[in-house]
Order: sequence, then structure tokens, then C-alpha cells
Amino acid sequence: MMSTTSRSAGSPVCARRRPGARFFDVPRRAATFLARVDGGRGGLVPSCSVRAGSDPIGCLEVEPPWSGIAPALPLPSVVVPADGSLAVAVPSEQRVHDVVLKQAALAAAAPRTVRPVPLAEPERAPGGLKAAFDRCGEVCKEYAKTFYLATQLMTPERRRAIWAIYVWCRRTDELVDGPNASHISALALDRWESRLEDIFAGRPYDMLDAALSDTVAAFPVDIQPFRDMIEGMRLDLTKSRYGSFDELYLYCYYVAGTVGLMTVPVMGVSPDSKAKTETVYRGALALGLANQLTNILRDVGEDARRGRIYLPLDELEMAGLSEDDIFHGRVTDRWRSFMRGQITRARAFFRQAEEGATELNQESRWPVWASLLLYRQILDEIEANDYNNFTRRAYVPKTKKILALPTAYYRSLMLPSSQGQSHCSRL
Repeated sequence: MMSTTSRSAGSPVCARRRPGARFFDVPRRAATFLARVDGGRGGLVPSCSVRAGSDPIGCLEVEPPWSGIAPALPLPSVVVPADGSLAVAVPSEQRVHDVVLKQAALAAAAPRTVRPVPLAEPERAPGGLKAAFDRCGEVCKEYAKTFYLATQLMTPERRRAIWAIYVWCRRTDELVDGPNASHISALALDRWESRLEDIFAGRPYDMLDAALSDTVAAFPVDIQPFRDMIEGMRLDLTKSRYGSFDELYLYCYYVAGTVGLMTVPVMGVSPDSKAKTETVYRGALALGLANQLTNILRDVGEDARRGRIYLPLDELEMAGLSEDDIFHGRVTDRWRSFMRGQITRARAFFRQAEEGATELNQESRWPVWASLLLYRQILDEIEANDYNNFTRRAYVPKTKKILALPTAYYRSLMLPSSQGQSHCSRL
């Protein structure tokens, strides 16, 4: 459960929201790379403009092709089709629920100990894997400082795996939200997905890929959420309006909810938890959705200046509002009433996310609670700005962020809700 967050804050796509909405906190600084299609490798080869002393994310000129030491891993046998079409008979929530059920089943069937020799001791990591994970940690520390800090409570193996997933999400997001997004085509995303399949098959292209390849070999991580995130990138290339919340829900799942499904297998479920695995996964999904919806509400004005509207058009119409109201930034009573309803929905997803966060392994809960509490405060700031998210950007002041961390840590120490309920029933 994490969050590369902030599609308009900077990343973890041309006019979309960061994957972070995920659990990571991704600022609007983008890595300076231009992805182009390399037919020979069948993957994305960043063509970098590197300043002296710089080390942009994904620059293959900086990091030479990987030698292939990562363990081979067969592709998962359970794959959920995702054609990207929003015009489907099955509601989006049901489609996503089916994915969650399959991910939960995969995790429940996985053995408790996946790797006989964990990478808890860096010196035992084979070849250059230590350097690969160290680089992932550097990227996470630079672009998601708060999240990076919170990962320090996790075991070394889990921490490095989370960093590797974060970096892949950020690189993916940068393809369509970075400074060179205009150069990205559908074919480039197809190549990126082919490269993803190579990662899961144990054939990484570069050191950052190798870190993820090792991660998916060590934990019961499925490829489908990664594919679905790429599907979200495809939407950003072609779609700038969402007719209903059903459509928007699927988009939010693609670009943010997927992160929770990627990371739960790494973070792990508490041995004290009595909750169903599905409950934990649904909580992880809810946090991604909540963060993404918060991004959308925060960035209405910024997205409008890009010609994009990430709000349900049918709900706008029912509120007596139009696209013209958004493009002209009109803060009216109708707009305030509409925004109150949207914020209420986002908060409902945050409440559902709490149910899953309490069931995670204790050492994994702090980064999740930090993301949840800090992102939820953005909604408070939108209200404090009198719902003017056209010209005023809602952000959580640094002092409030610092004050929230101890609270998040305290929440991470609480018993799983299922265990706490059973304990109370015995009193």
C-alpha cells in the first residue's frame, strides 16, 4: 500500500495524477529523460540530457544494461484481462473487485517464507543487486522524503522491495507526465509493457529493473496490477474527460489503486490479524483511490489549464455546473456544494483504507498511516481555501506534516482491528 503521488504534483503523467496517489509522496519534480522505442531491445531506452554530476532516473547511459543475475521467474498463471476500454457492461467497481479477489487468493496461497536466504544482509546480495537497491533507495529518498523515512521501520528486505516498486511506478508515471511526455506514443507504452514482462521473467534490462525482478521473485507479487498501471498511462494519452464516476473509478484504480495491490504482498499481513486477506487488499485499494481522488480535487485548476477535467461530468451537470464553470474558475455556492460531496466521497475511501492498514505487519504500518493521515489533510486544506481549487493550491504545511508523523507512528502500534475486537469481547 503506498503512494507515488501527485499527478499534478509532479510525477509517480502529461496531465494526470501521480501514482501516488499511491502510497508514495511524489513531488512534481520530474526526471529528465526522453523515452524512445528501441526496436533492438524491445524496451524503452531513456535518451538523456545529463548535466554534470546529475543522475536522472532511468538513464541507461548512466546505468549500463544489466548482466542478468536476477533469478528467473515464470509469469503468473492467473491473469485478469484489461483491454482498457471503459465502455463495458460490468461496472468498474465489479471489475476491480474481481482483480482484488484474485490478488488476495494469490497472496493467501503463497508460502510464508518465499526466499530461503533473505537479502536482510546487504553483503550477501548477489552481484550488483545491492547497488541496484541502493539506487532505488536514493531515488525514493530524493522524491518521497516522508515515505522514505517511514520505510526505515520495515525489515531491510521489505524496505528494499518497496523502494524497487516505487521506482518502477515513478518511471512508468514519468513516461506520460514527465517533461518529455509529448514524445511518448502508444507503441512506447507497449514496449514498456513488454519490458515489464521481461522483468517478471527474470530478464531485467538495467539495474533498476533488476531490483524489481529480484523483488517479484522474493514476494508473491503478481504482474496484473503493473499491467493495469500501464493501462492508466494509455488512458492519459487519449482521454481527458470522464462521463461518470464509474469511469473515473476505473481510472483511479489504474493509476493509484494498483499500487496498493503491488505492495501488500511485500508489506505483509500481521500474524495477529484475523481479517480475511481480501479485507487487507480492499483497504490497500481504497487508500490508492482516496489519494488519487484527493489529487484530482486539489488539482482541478491545474488540470483545467491543461484542458483536462477529472471530475464526473454527469455529477457536474446534476449540480448545475458546466465545463465552462471549471475553465473560468468560478467559485460559486453550487461549486462549493459540489465539492463538499466530492470530498465526502474521498473521505469515505480513507475510512475504508484504515480497516486494511491496521491489519498489516506492524513494521509496515507506519508509511501507510503516514500517507493516509497526510493526504487526508489536503481535503481539510481545500475546505480552508473555501473550495477555491482553481487558483489556490491546497497543501499541508511542513509543521503539520511533522506533527502528523508521531500520530501515524502511534496508530501503527495499535493491534489489528480484528484482534482488538476479539480482545474486547473477552473483557
